[in-house]
Amino acid sequence: MNLHEYQAKNLFRQYGVPVPESEVVFTPEEAVDAANKLDCNKWVVKAQVHAGGRGKAGGVKIVDNKQDLISAVKGMLGTRLVTFQTDEKGQPVNQVLIETPSNIARELYLGAVIDRASQRVVFMASTEGGMDIEEVADNHPEKIIKVYIDPAIGMQPFQCRQLFFGLDLANNQLRQFTTLVMGLYKMFTEKDFSLLEINPSRTD
Repeated sequence: MNLHEYQAKNLFRQYGVPVPESEVVFTPEEAVDAANKLDCNKWVVKAQVHAGGRGKAGGVKIVDNKQDLISAVKGMLGTRLVTFQTDEKGQPVNQVLIETPSNIARELYLGAVIDRASQRVVFMASTEGGMDIEEVADNHPEKIIKVYIDPAIGMQPFQCRQLFFGLDLANNQLRQFTTLVMGLYKMFTEKDFSLLEINPSRTD
């Protein structure tokens, strides 16, 4: 089963993984109500489809007033978004996520997938979060850090440190990063995921 972003973030919250405040809406009127609930003066409007590449396809917009918010939501709802991961017909946009923006210091990639060859969950991280991870894998495979998790013992703190140092994060972020990765692994296994991706990951 594929999850929309808003559904995935609800799961993240259940497992203690920090995510921006957000509201899913189905009408422009609901979008204004959602904006009023969120404590910010800018909003990120995200089309909810089961495909990557939304930003490049116009499915993610940042707005700083209610009129532009309404226009962005109206421009997405009821349309079909075509990205590099869809066919030429695209995917229908039936709901939109209104989210508080984040101050992006660096764009990072963090993901997990089941590796059939080793029969293990593999966590992957890269400093090239602003790029398509497929492009990084093809052109700069050395920039992807991988750790394979033994299912008998689960994710270990030293493996979190491998990912952490590979991403060249500040030392005072180690505890927070370890908590995040351990939470993601617990969620991945307990919910029987086959793929998990966070891109971009944001650091202040």
